[in-house]
Amino acid sequence: MTEKTPTVFIVDDDPSVRKALKRLIESVGLEVETLTSAQEFSDQEQPDKPSCLVLDVRMPGLSGLDLQDELAARGLNMPIIFITGHGNIPMGVRAMKAGAVDFIEKPFDDQALLDAIHQAIEQDRKARLEQAKIKEILRRVGLLTHRERQVFALVVTGIFNKQIAFELGTSEKTIKVHRARIMQKMQAKSLADLVRLAEKAGVYPPKV
Repeated sequence: MTEKTPTVFIVDDDPSVRKALKRLIESVGLEVETLTSAQEFSDQEQPDKPSCLVLDVRMPGLSGLDLQDELAARGLNMPIIFITGHGNIPMGVRAMKAGAVDFIEKPFDDQALLDAIHQAIEQDRKARLEQAKIKEILRRVGLLTHRERQVFALVVTGIFNKQIAFELGTSEKTIKVHRARIMQKMQAKSLADLVRLAEKAGVYPPKV
């Protein structure tokens, strides 16, 4: 399946800046959507494809930094590149500590901005791939019965079948059967593979 063309969102209240940025970013084959305010971006639905946000720091109403905080509070982790004509060190430090990819002062070098955009899109692409992997792992966990989940959580701690059987009040033979089913449902080829899947799924030993 072909990946959708990444989208770069430009949020700046200056129409001349929006126009120049749109022309620059489209020249390298990326889709661009321009918005006039942070609130306008906040109100719209987020795209289901790799993307990033080129965001002015100071704008009427909701500021760029405020939008960054709001998106983080909502669990929306689109990479952000700040651009500003009135930046200062505290602003830059705050933005970068909160996870911004870059903090660029106007007038900026075109290639520096494009490099930051490509970095941001690659960051978002990797994050989306990781989220998709975790979603698939959780789907597999959902196929396990309650008892299989208990056995799964104990198996990945490295203890023996006999110990698991004792913990759960059952036989070693039964644990072996559960273990085989778990390996099959989780599509794990080895114990190490199963441990990796458990870590990503957030599986912990049960209280017994």
